[in-house]
Amino acid sequence: MQLKRPTRLTTAVLSAAMIGASACAPSDGATMPSAAPAASGTQAAGAGDTIGAAGIGDPDFPKDGNGGYDVAHYGLKLAYDPPTKNLSGVANVTAKAVQELTRFNLDLHGFTVRRVTVDGRQATFAREGDELAVKPVTTIKKGASFQVAVDYGGRPDPVRNSSNLGTYGFIPTKDGAFVTSEPNGAKTWFPCNDHPADKATFDFDVTVPTGLTVIANGELRGVPVKGGPTTTFSWRESHPMATYLATITLGRFDVKTGKTAAGIPVYAATDPEFRRQLDFLYTTSAKVTDHWSTVFGPYPFSSTGGVIDDFSSGYALENQTKPMYGGFDPDQSIIAHELAHQWFGDSLSITRWKDLWLNEGFATYAEWLWTEQNGGPTAAKTFEDYYAAKNSPMWRYPPGVAQRHDLFNTSVYIRGAMTLQVLRDRIGDKTFFDLIRTWTSQHKYGSVTTADFIKLAESTSGKPLGDLFNAWLYKAERPTLR
Repeated sequence: MQLKRPTRLTTAVLSAAMIGASACAPSDGATMPSAAPAASGTQAAGAGDTIGAAGIGDPDFPKDGNGGYDVAHYGLKLAYDPPTKNLSGVANVTAKAVQELTRFNLDLHGFTVRRVTVDGRQATFAREGDELAVKPVTTIKKGASFQVAVDYGGRPDPVRNSSNLGTYGFIPTKDGAFVTSEPNGAKTWFPCNDHPADKATFDFDVTVPTGLTVIANGELRGVPVKGGPTTTFSWRESHPMATYLATITLGRFDVKTGKTAAGIPVYAATDPEFRRQLDFLYTTSAKVTDHWSTVFGPYPFSSTGGVIDDFSSGYALENQTKPMYGGFDPDQSIIAHELAHQWFGDSLSITRWKDLWLNEGFATYAEWLWTEQNGGPTAAKTFEDYYAAKNSPMWRYPPGVAQRHDLFNTSVYIRGAMTLQVLRDRIGDKTFFDLIRTWTSQHKYGSVTTADFIKLAESTSGKPLGDLFNAWLYKAERPTLR
């Protein structure tokens, strides 16, 4: 994620993002008489009841995600009508119970829920805030796979007035929608386990008025199917993906497809307002993807690219396989940042939001590497210039300590990147880049923590590194250089 703003040193943008959500509208349909779910842990609402938690267990964001199950796949069959701003359809969620479940939650903000089934049998359900609590007819056994189908509809209500970003989630535009959901906006358009710790594969079947294009993650499963006044686009992301990286951005777009020099399929699209940028977006995305593949290890997905929409978000988001640029012309550095996220944040996802520097610090350091690669200041020089700013507020914000109302603080990006430069200086270039490639290989498509990275860094280098990470990630002061 990047927020477009000028910086003192580069045209690259330091990132920011967002916290918060507003209350949702109540649904109709069957309701449960049982008590509201707990924020964490397993709650017994009655004799023999075992309930999946209403939060995944992230202490800094206790209401995000849900417990009791692990999602394997989302199948979203949706239709969107831009004039009425109505989104409706059925979300099929395939999951595995990690405990016995008499009830479980999904995250959903707004909408009218018409019907919920579990394994084809109608379930009772209730709404409280952004929680959709589902009670199946029979208990789901621990270890059992099950499928939930939620029939719902209404006008999406994106998250607004967040402290860092402004608006995110499913955002209606004049010709369609701009869909960027970090950190917890996926629930503004489909029921889900809305936390990056629970990744899943996705199928998207989205019907829109003919003449519009739907752009989702992964690859098209076939030629769009026209049915008179509407057209259905079917996309599939077959690699595990965090919910905040999912998109169905739609509207009028010019599209260019092909392959990188190394043979990776490329999909680039621009709103007609940004048609002049289509070739640049396509060419730069292809070049950056191939270059990072030599630095960070093989590209982890089946296609690459990017999308420029005309919604003036002022930020870019690393949606898996298709970074989104909201209403501005991205330069090479921004594209390099978002595509570095395909390794750091998308393939390797954080287990808890407090470790966000593993996404943003790495992507920011990638910007520095890209600038150096293309004749600009070296990463070491960029580090020196930032370190010279003795009174910078980032020294008061340790990037490894979550601050839930300011999670995407500049420190997470800059001090995060500086941590990597200090590490590189300590262990040497060869060991450092061997470490990075081992990191992306060992944890490909998985979830990671800072502790995981420190352990690997120490084992790879053969050096104790606790002092380095403690000073740069966890202390609210300007570290002393050794």
